[in-house]
Amino acid sequence: MSLHGTGIKMSEAVEKSREIIAKALNAESEEIVFTGSATESNNLVLKGLAEANPEKKKIIISSIEHDCIRNSALWLRKQGFKVVMLPVDKKGIVEIEKLENEIDKDTLVVSIIHASNEVGTIQDVEKIGNICRKMGVYFHTDASQSFGKVEIDVLAMKIDLLTASSHKIYGPKGAAILYVREGIKINPILHGGGHEGGLRSSTVNVAAVVGMGKAVGICVREREKETIRLKRLRDKLIKGVLKSIDACWLNGAEKKRLVNNVNISFEKVEGESVLLELSNRGIMCSTGSACSSNSLEPSHVLLAMGLNAPEAHGSLRFSLGRWTKEADINYVLEILPIVIKKIRRISPFK
Repeated sequence: MSLHGTGIKMSEAVEKSREIIAKALNAESEEIVFTGSATESNNLVLKGLAEANPEKKKIIISSIEHDCIRNSALWLRKQGFKVVMLPVDKKGIVEIEKLENEIDKDTLVVSIIHASNEVGTIQDVEKIGNICRKMGVYFHTDASQSFGKVEIDVLAMKIDLLTASSHKIYGPKGAAILYVREGIKINPILHGGGHEGGLRSSTVNVAAVVGMGKAVGICVREREKETIRLKRLRDKLIKGVLKSIDACWLNGAEKKRLVNNVNISFEKVEGESVLLELSNRGIMCSTGSACSSNSLEPSHVLLAMGLNAPEAHGSLRFSLGRWTKEADINYVLEILPIVIKKIRRISPFK
């Protein structure tokens, strides 16, 4: 940034945000790289590692990764890399034994999502991190959904690289980070003026970066209280839906899941029809992954967990947040059974 008075103030504001975010992860400020989105961070980590370490040609990801990791890995496969997608169990948990069996001397990086954006299942990243560190491979986790909601210590968890996003924690869109442990070889995918330690050339989005720092500070301060509140509301919604509607089930882990995520499949309905009916009644939810809701394909996450296509199409994801009140949960529990009954009555699946 420019060396005049205003430029110096802006630079100081950016560095303050970097310090706040680093402290939240138990990292060093110099290890935090600001990017424009989690998608950019995830592309940077896989493609940047691959280019900087061409001697290793194997990349391991899970079968439930976000599309930006999944598609980056598939692009690298076209460049000659071997890509292994680890299976998960019916709760969406990565099978650790299969991970250990897949890591070999040609493995460059293991990238496992910390918490699923679709079903909320939280992986044991500390166990995965210890395995990767012991076996000499890099470990990256996409923590876009978990950062700010659960405690993350990159040192204790042996995390080498980590992605986090601003707007997932009520910060502005247009800012995200990639934590890169000191000493890791990674090349930029954007070339220009050499911003962010040479890893991300582009004019820094000061407003978004400062907003992200403020959002992180609020999340850290309020996390314990907010976790208790949201967990109670989440569990009330899950129990209420499963009790009042037959032929439905919770997707993902019952306990080791994000406090703001409820993903439920309903038999003999088409999820988009239910979504539209709920939307008309003021209830906003999503089918599959909200990031790719324009796609008519069933969720690859739910398919990887063992659901068939009709079951995956019949799933709804409810996301709770800072402004969700108990009255909102009560309203959903009142309206949802009525809507499911209506859709089932006219459904071609019955």
